[in-house]
Amino acid sequence: MKILFMGTPDFAKESLEKIIDFGYEVVGVVAPPDKPKGRGMKMIACPVKEFAIEKNIKVFQPEKIVNNKEFKEEIKALEPDLFCVVSYGKLLPKSFLQIPKKGAINVHPSLLPKYRGAAPIQWAILNGDKTTGITIMYMNEKMDAGDIILQKEFEIDENETTGELWNRLSINGAQMLIDAIKQIENNTVSRVKQPDEFTLAPMIEKNMAKIDFENYNCKKIKNLVRGLNPILGAYSYLLEKKIKFWKVDILDIKEFINKFEDYKEYEYRIEEMEPGFVIISDEKQGLYLKALDGIISVLEIQGENSKKMNIFDYLRGNKINVGLKFE
Repeated sequence: MKILFMGTPDFAKESLEKIIDFGYEVVGVVAPPDKPKGRGMKMIACPVKEFAIEKNIKVFQPEKIVNNKEFKEEIKALEPDLFCVVSYGKLLPKSFLQIPKKGAINVHPSLLPKYRGAAPIQWAILNGDKTTGITIMYMNEKMDAGDIILQKEFEIDENETTGELWNRLSINGAQMLIDAIKQIENNTVSRVKQPDEFTLAPMIEKNMAKIDFENYNCKKIKNLVRGLNPILGAYSYLLEKKIKFWKVDILDIKEFINKFEDYKEYEYRIEEMEPGFVIISDEKQGLYLKALDGIISVLEIQGENSKKMNIFDYLRGNKINVGLKFE
């Protein structure tokens, strides 16, 4: 089969690599235009384009696909049997999806119809879900609404970050894509329509990253930190300086007292502390903050204009006084 591949990030690159490893002919790769990045605003290619160039595969980078007749004619000339689309990031018009003889399929990292949209992995972590999954589906002109070919559920560890889950699902999604391609090739594929009810996973916005100690309980803070690692980093302010939290754990007050018995006589005072207050800050013991319903243990942190560090290394070079409050 001749396959046209469409994708952008490393999540998609994993699938493209798998398709090539299994000997399928990739007649072209469609990736978004290069974007300026970094302080020098240098034009940077996405991982899918870089990998395609490495494998000497022709790359297309249209600014738009809707009403782009020239691009459509170029793709038609390749005579693709199948489109494989993974994290491309744009809705594709019906006229374009009808080009391949055997249709267009997509890898989506959720158990559709849950979490249609741009950020299903992040929202699964942010919402504290215990499970998620991969869906391979046929594409139509609507967002993530096509008939399901394959689905598989995966557990989410309570400490797993978006980055860790991203990597795990990219590997499993690539293998499931191969399984779906084989079914299509052998004419053994089945299609299951999605239910009418669905939930959305919209783009992650920068304004979501600030930790609201006054209103967020421990689990919500931990899930925010996990969910924004490594894409943004959840943050708070200390003495008007922005501090990012990359990894935290949570304890209830009883667990905290059992861990630090010297604080037993101060238990009532800890319960009365305002959320965000620093209870312990010590290069040997770590950093512990009061939250609405318990204690936040900070494990990995990043100071303003600094690099990410484990908390013990950070506290050896940076003073955080007990009694200060993260805002």
